[in-house]
Amino acid sequence: MKEKNKSSKTEEKTNVMRVLDSKKISYNHYCYVETGETNGEKVAAILGQDPAYVFKTLVTVAKSGANYVFVIPVKEELDLKKAAKAVGEKSIEMLKAKDLLPLTGYIHGGCSPIGMKKFFKTTIDVSAQSLDKMYVSAGKVGYQIEIAPSDLEKVIRLDYAALTV
Repeated sequence: MKEKNKSSKTEEKTNVMRVLDSKKISYNHYCYVETGETNGEKVAAILGQDPAYVFKTLVTVAKSGANYVFVIPVKEELDLKKAAKAVGEKSIEMLKAKDLLPLTGYIHGGCSPIGMKKFFKTTIDVSAQSLDKMYVSAGKVGYQIEIAPSDLEKVIRLDYAALTV
């Protein structure tokens, strides 16, 4: 695994990294492409991190047809009722995998809350508020960024709520 603040010519710079660079937001990125791993808890192990610091990005669709993004620790499960309540909807369900790329520009296992095709209301699990750093996908399978939650708030509009089962 490689850790760098700036990419070398051999590493790919993702759109997420370009967005953060353009806004002069501090982050570290990690590349583990060679593993092909997408399981969040296994990614946390590759990063050598407690899974409570590593977050997955989930995209949902509400009964109203609106889409919402939820960011929760990888070892947790999204509570759909809590999530719906957090965004003021009666009910929500997970977006079908086939709809993820056309909607967000990201594929399953590489979805980031930063740099989607368009902005969707984003809610992060309240557990992130007490962290000095968190890890989220850098927008491609095999890439993660480490960022302070307070810096993430400078890049995307977000709310915090209790979201897990």
